[in-house]
Order: sequence, then structure tokens, then C-alpha cells
Amino acid sequence: MAVERLNIQPELLRWVIQRAGVSEEKAIESFPLLSSWLALEKLPTLSQLKTFAEKFYVPLGYLFMNNLPIENIPFPMFRGEAGQQEHFDLNVYDTVMNIQARQEWLEEYLEENEIETCDFVGSVDARSSSISEVVSRLRTILNLDSRWAFSLATPDAAVSLLGQRLEDAGVFLAYNGVVGNNTHRPLKVSECRGFALVNEKAPYIFINSADSKSAQLFTLIHEVAHLMLGVSAGHAGSEVLYHEATEQYCDRVAAEFLVPASVLRDIWENDTKSASRRFKVSELVVARRAHDLGLMSNADYRSFWLMYSQRPMQVKKRSSGGSFYSTSVKRVGCSFAIHVRNAVNNKQLSYTEAYRLTGLYGKTYDNFMTNNI
Repeated sequence: MAVERLNIQPELLRWVIQRAGVSEEKAIESFPLLSSWLALEKLPTLSQLKTFAEKFYVPLGYLFMNNLPIENIPFPMFRGEAGQQEHFDLNVYDTVMNIQARQEWLEEYLEENEIETCDFVGSVDARSSSISEVVSRLRTILNLDSRWAFSLATPDAAVSLLGQRLEDAGVFLAYNGVVGNNTHRPLKVSECRGFALVNEKAPYIFINSADSKSAQLFTLIHEVAHLMLGVSAGHAGSEVLYHEATEQYCDRVAAEFLVPASVLRDIWENDTKSASRRFKVSELVVARRAHDLGLMSNADYRSFWLMYSQRPMQVKKRSSGGSFYSTSVKRVGCSFAIHVRNAVNNKQLSYTEAYRLTGLYGKTYDNFMTNNI
């Protein structure tokens, strides 16, 4: 029996590899059959197309569409002074789509079951709410005073405590440094440090766990400010100032929450390292605050910046081990996992859908839900 071959146009194949962020040369190197397909010397079989689709992370159905789909991240992803705002990264896109799918299911589930969650989404107006008012309200919501981080040993501990308080307040969190559980698809900090996905019922914050813990801490509060404003957005790249008004507002909220002016003035000894250790933020955040408050001169700040900018971007060191399940708790999110488990137990969600939403399957899913949540 003759093998059926499918007429897939080279333009579509080139779109797939471009979408995956791979050059044509690299794509052919990793998938040699592609060369003959692009030259129309040979047509692919369905089995070969399935392998090709898996290799370049494209839904198989896309290869049979008459018109190419338009794929955009549904909110701005700010990249600082040197970055492009209009920019497509497949790993970031797939991560956003994954979180959005969770949020869409959550919104329906929470509404159907009349479950109350967060009550501060969209409660702030940047035109009329001062930074101090917003920070004061956020401290009340999270039950954290101005020196809350001083008693903690590490930035990791600060991220954990803040994350727990946010989940208690009805915010859903996910931390991941790869797409799903695929360690071959890392999320670059230069492409995404985090994002906020606004929803009154199920507000979501995603944090790139490949970032340094002190940077994650700043990102958490920056994204909370986005939720309070009711504006979805993400940010990426180096620790630079953003010129867009909402980004500046969220940065100022994060800076005042994490490094309160009154506390910094009280403890300042012209030592960014010492203050950084106490507040659990980066030295750059401390230096900016000290400069803005007049505690550091223009010359001292320029000197600090020249030294700091020469350092490589600090990212979290990759762990050589650790528990898959403890990592999965961060990737899935504790609050989200509890709702999924309850929905499955109440026959409101199939196991198939639960597997899809969590990225965990079969016995792995059962063990995760039984022993880790």
C-alpha cells in the first residue's frame, strides 16, 4: 500500500519554525527531513508531520489551516529601555495561554459555587490614589508592617511569606522557570520576569522562578499593584526603569512597600549591601530609593550604577536536585490545586481536564493531590 503524503506548503513550514524562534538552518539541523519538504523534493507523511509539530511546539491542526492564526499575548509585555514591546516569544506565549486557561476555568468554577475570593482588583485609580495610600492599604490586606522582612533570614523566605499572604487574600500564584514541566523550554528572564492577569474572581500572578529571589520579591508587589489598578501587564529584561506611566506607578508602589522611605531614612548608613540584606531586595532597589530620598548624592549613585551595571544579571542558580512534587506545588499553585481537587471530587471536573489544567497525569497527579496539597 502506498504511503499517503500531504501537500504542506513551504511558507507554512517556515512560519512554524520562525514561530518557534529557530533559524531555518538550525531547524534543518535538528529535523533533517525539513530540508526536502522546504525544497518540495518530497512531501511529508502524517506521522512525520506529527513528529515535526511536537518538535517545534505547534498544534498539529495549524498545519492544515488555510489562514495562519494570529497569536498575540493579550497584554503588553514591557522590556525596559532597550527592549521591544511588540515581540513574540513562543515560550512566554504558551505560558500565558496556560495561565489564562486556568483562570478561565477558575472564574466559572468560583462563580458557579459562589466562592468569594479577592476583593481589591481594580480598587485603585492611579490618578487619585497616592502611593502611600495604596501601600498602606496593601499592608492592611497582607497584614504586614513596614519592617516585615527584617526578621526573615533570606529573600527566599520573604517570597514564601508574601506569596502565602497573597494567596490568603485571594490571589492565585504560579512560579515556573520553564513551559509547563518541559525543562527543554526555559523561560528567559530577558523575555519574562512575571505578569499579572486581571480578573475580579480569579486574579493571577505569574513569576519566573529562574529569576533571583530578590527580583521575584519586587515582581510580586509590582504585579499586585497591577491587580489593584485593574490593568493586566508583564515585564521582562534587566532591572531598568520603565517610562510607561502605569509601569512607573507600579514600580513606585513596589519600592515604597518593600523599602519604605521612613524606615530607610532610619537605618541608612550609606551601605547598600547592608540595607539590601535587611529589606531582602536587590542593591539596585535600595540605591534608587536612597537616591530618590536624597540619601545618596548624584555622584555616589552614578558611581554605584557604573559598578552595578558591570555585574552579570543575577538569576537563581539551577538546582541539581530537589523534589519534583515540591516544585510542582509552586508551578501549579496551592490555591488553584485545592479548587481543582475539590472540583474533581465533586464531579464538577473530569480527570482529563484536571490533568490538562495542572500538567500532571495519572499516578503523578494522584500522588500530588494526596500527599502534597
